[in-house]
Amino acid sequence: MSIACCCPILECVYCLGCARWVWQKCLYTAGHESEHWGLATVEEFEPVPRLCRLILSVYEDDLHNPLWAPPGGYGIDPDWVFLRRNDQETQGRAPPYFIYLDHDNADIVLAVRGLNLAKESDYAVLLDNRLGQTKFDGGYVHNGLLKAAEWVFDAECEVLRELVKKHPSYTLTFAGHSLGAGLVALLAMVAVQNRSKLGIMERTRIRCYAIAPARCMSLNVAVRYADVINSIVLQDDFLPRTTSALEDVFKLLFCLPCLLCLMCLKDTCIMEEKKLKDPRRLYAPGRLYHIVERRPCRIGRFPPVVRTAVPVDGRFDHIVLSCNATSDHAIIWIERESQRALDLMLEKDGIMRVPTKQKMVRQKSLAREHSEEHKAALHRAVALDIPQAYSPSTYGTFNEMEEAESSGGSTERFPSYHPGKDLRVGK
Repeated sequence: MSIACCCPILECVYCLGCARWVWQKCLYTAGHESEHWGLATVEEFEPVPRLCRLILSVYEDDLHNPLWAPPGGYGIDPDWVFLRRNDQETQGRAPPYFIYLDHDNADIVLAVRGLNLAKESDYAVLLDNRLGQTKFDGGYVHNGLLKAAEWVFDAECEVLRELVKKHPSYTLTFAGHSLGAGLVALLAMVAVQNRSKLGIMERTRIRCYAIAPARCMSLNVAVRYADVINSIVLQDDFLPRTTSALEDVFKLLFCLPCLLCLMCLKDTCIMEEKKLKDPRRLYAPGRLYHIVERRPCRIGRFPPVVRTAVPVDGRFDHIVLSCNATSDHAIIWIERESQRALDLMLEKDGIMRVPTKQKMVRQKSLAREHSEEHKAALHRAVALDIPQAYSPSTYGTFNEMEEAESSGGSTERFPSYHPGKDLRVGK
């Protein structure tokens, strides 16, 4: 047609479409995604920089003589590391990790390291996924990360059970960065479904902090587990926004124009409603915390602000064209900026001189607000007709759901995981 008319019509339309997309992307900043979210409080954000340092310490061979400690050190006692697993012990099934007994904060922490660029086995875990390949707990999840999470659960279930029994007042926390973040998010799901195996009755005793996670679960599951899983994203981080299959992304990184062309076509041709209703599409898990430190058309970094919400739509769905998209993924930068944000929150609290009793009241109020926000997100998911989304009324209140799960019975919607039994379908 273009040749017959002596005018490259199709080429012109394509170029105009690409120009429009680039213009929109240049005007689009990460701050727009969370501008209507609420501000995080000291109580809920306090564990983040501490857990970032704990994840960083997994990279050390000898914690008594650290080589890569951030300014101020890791802030941990090396003698409280209960168990360590290196690459040889995990046999490439999962990244290295350790179990740390944080007696200062009454916490049992399983911390998982991020992607090792020199390890082929880490790439194998991250790239082991096809769209709609694996289903778990009523939704789709990342196949490779689920297999890694199941392996860790099998390996450490008895150890965690003994520690939980020995420290009945401690919480059980899973923390990881990048590849490890996706792993611990799915590990938290497996643990919640099998609390009886860990000797835990209350769902609220398990929590997860996924630092810069990969998109690893479908939208209905991501919203349902927002009371357990917390995802932390620094400004323009590319990984929580990467919607293409990660295998394709790694291939196309050798041809950046090809990657940008593919993203342009997908963003232009696929409607937002269609994306939301695709049950196989994966998202960043749980409640989201967005650390914002740069502003549009401004140079330099500003005092970081932390915003939080349980969004259903607008869940880091668009890549941000930014020179900081990769550096914002680094655990070192996330630890530094999260600590700066926490210091500013503490400084504000110090100026206000909030009494201890009032802080305790605020913690209870915060838990109630989070519960209500979680319920509202579940209702919104149903209103938007998200596949396999269920409102709280479907299974009663959260307390009733916990009682049903802790009684040992499991429903089809909440299957129990048994070592050696494969819950994944569609392979």
